Amino acid sequence: MAAEQAPRARRQYRSPRREQQAGETRAAVLAAAVRLFAERGWAATGMRDVAREAGVSVETVYTGFRSKSDLLMAALDVAVVGDAEPEALAERPEFALLGSGTRQERIAAAARLVTAIHERTAGVHLALREAAASNGDLAQRLRENQQRRRISIEQGMTRVAGREVTREERDGAWAVLGVEVYHLLTGISGWTPQQYEEWAAGVIDRLLGT
Repeated sequence: MAAEQAPRARRQYRSPRREQQAGETRAAVLAAAVRLFAERGWAATGMRDVAREAGVSVETVYTGFRSKSDLLMAALDVAVVGDAEPEALAERPEFALLGSGTRQERIAAAARLVTAIHERTAGVHLALREAAASNGDLAQRLRENQQRRRISIEQGMTRVAGREVTREERDGAWAVLGVEVYHLLTGISGWTPQQYEEWAAGVIDRLLGT
């Protein structure tokens, strides 16, 4: 009796068009989430609101994000870099500029990058802080986000300085150039982003010394 043939492995079917559509849908959902969390805050933004804003079903939103908490954190990640592409901030051209040119050009690039990130993320950060006040999981995620930002600050300041920065330099920049101060100056004191950028350049210059 002839030996039975092993069943052929099923080939996975990949549709580039379908993958593109899925990526576009995810980007639309995240863009809607960034807008709504920034404008309305945590409590006043629901998954149904995001779905309506993005032009998709609620089920589609839940397919991509298991919970409102996951959606908020993903929206914050997108706001930091400005798009939904899977490329970390440290791998982007604007981050590379921190190590290029004269000292003043590097400082200006850092101030410009910090300002751009804060412009995109300030409202979402406020939503996260609102949520963290009553949500233990998001409170933990907020702390983790702050620690990741400390690492990014150290990497950026090291590029600008052209040397390893001290703990005081890193922590000073991490604290003073945080989004909370940006909100105080632009959201409450009425500074323009350009004024903040110029101030941030001065702060970085003084922190790094000569």
